Amino acid sequence: MKTKITAEKDSPIVVGLDIGTTKICVTVGRRSGASKIEILGVGKAESSGVSRGVVANIQKTVNSIMQAVEEASGQSNVDIKVVNVGIAGQHIKSIQHRGILTRRDDNEISRMDIERLIEDMYKLVLPPGEEIIHVLPQEFTIDNEPGIKDPIGMAGRRMEANFHIISGHVSAIKNIKKCIDNASLEVQDLILEPLASSEAVLDEADKDAGVVLVDIGGGTTDVAIFHEGIIRHTAVIPLGGNIVTEDIKQGCSVLRNQAELLKIRFGSALADENKENEVICVPGLRGREPKEISVKNLAYIIQARMEEIIEHVYYEIKSSGYENKLIGGIVITGGGAQLKHLVQLVEYITGIDCRVGFPNEHLAKNEVLPKNIYDELKSPLYATGIGLLIKGIQTEEEQAEMNEKHSTPISVKDITEKGYKEKGFFKWFKDIIKDGNEIDDETYLGKK
Repeated sequence: MKTKITAEKDSPIVVGLDIGTTKICVTVGRRSGASKIEILGVGKAESSGVSRGVVANIQKTVNSIMQAVEEASGQSNVDIKVVNVGIAGQHIKSIQHRGILTRRDDNEISRMDIERLIEDMYKLVLPPGEEIIHVLPQEFTIDNEPGIKDPIGMAGRRMEANFHIISGHVSAIKNIKKCIDNASLEVQDLILEPLASSEAVLDEADKDAGVVLVDIGGGTTDVAIFHEGIIRHTAVIPLGGNIVTEDIKQGCSVLRNQAELLKIRFGSALADENKENEVICVPGLRGREPKEISVKNLAYIIQARMEEIIEHVYYEIKSSGYENKLIGGIVITGGGAQLKHLVQLVEYITGIDCRVGFPNEHLAKNEVLPKNIYDELKSPLYATGIGLLIKGIQTEEEQAEMNEKHSTPISVKDITEKGYKEKGFFKWFKDIIKDGNEIDDETYLGKK
């Protein structure tokens, strides 16, 4: 059973769970009075059971989840039971599909009509072993009138819509859910990670102008392209920051933890920005001399791999057909976005304007968390975790709005207003049910 602990402002507390390749992050928060997100607690644990965005070891992943949940629960004083979970990995695919709904009358189109169209999309036959994760409506066509973004309230009989459908491997989805179950948690929603990150670092103006979100994580690089406020293309590239660390480890003949430190502290995506005579001294193994590594050579190693990742991203941009419609340019986020000179390299390869996306726009001033933790949350590293929180809050608010809209029973005096006398009982009854309303016993029994 879902446990809700609400704030003074009656805003539900929501939890996001980012199961990444390098870290597992739990964020606890709620909507603040200023329509921003107030973070109540954060938990972080090293992710040792995930490879390239996919669960590779159930028990190790469960242990990391429980560790992160315990830390976030202790900080926020919230008993965490329900989580919004991110999903990524090379298995993620996206397709475009068109749906058609012929309505029985030309009354106003309601949310229920759109939900019926979306439900139809979930019935699509996919290749064996695949499952639909998201069905995202794009433009609608009402009675042959195209290009409608929000048809609710319009009149029309024939409703058509283009959908962006995202699917993933059943086994990968089941493994995530098994980890959540084993950690004594419940999945509220499964959310594609680039969609979550986009909520944290992009605003409506970015999405309307046309923008590419590139989330460079440890195991994968996630791409989402938006235009005219609508998601147009998604992709997951199976390369990320960890492969750069492996290259440094091999190229410089150092330990993995040393390679990671070299990347974070001295790494650069452009070798020409570094001086020839800059040298780093790395401690040698027991009984061996320290090793000297040129900063410029380190940058050459990093640049070669980052160029490959950016080329993959650029291929996705070109194949989407939106290369010349990206007024908002490219926004890079995730842990990999912290690499020095990466913005310049992206602009050099793609010829498209680029900036780093920070999730701090949506964060309310915080008096609950220690200042160092709150400042750390503003890093691109937490874009997905905060985005999952925002998506979870949006879902809660939409659900509350739907419940409020359809929870008022219809009384006897409403019958004439609903057209009972003119339509007859069965036509009236059908219309009431179709609108998602409940009928109280007095009304139903009185007229039956």
